[in-house]
Amino acid sequence: MRIVVKKYGYARDPVCIVACAFYAANRWCLPATMKGPFLRNHFDDCFLIPAALPLVLWLQRKLRLRTSDTPPDWREVLLHLVIWSIAAEVVGPRLFAHATGDIWDAVAYTAGAIVATVIWSTA
Repeated sequence: MRIVVKKYGYARDPVCIVACAFYAANRWCLPATMKGPFLRNHFDDCFLIPAALPLVLWLQRKLRLRTSDTPPDWREVLLHLVIWSIAAEVVGPRLFAHATGDIWDAVAYTAGAIVATVIWSTA
């Protein structure tokens, strides 16, 4: 008996699509006057992993750095979460004068990563 595993959709993945839609709506559709501190500062950060990781994994697959078409597992999510958190909150502020490191951004990345990983692991 052969087990058929559904191929992961990368940018067509519902988690990615919803994350991109929420990011875009908050970024470009919701007026600044309607945004409180969370919507202004951390809401979009929650969607870093769910929106960006599928695209990065697709690129890795095309470059043959990823060998399967399965949804991201917790190890892939954790690796990218750590790398992107360090890049955005430690390295970025040292390279760009307008950037600031904020631990709450990393907390938001982590929250989004946890929710996405739970959904991906049950799909």
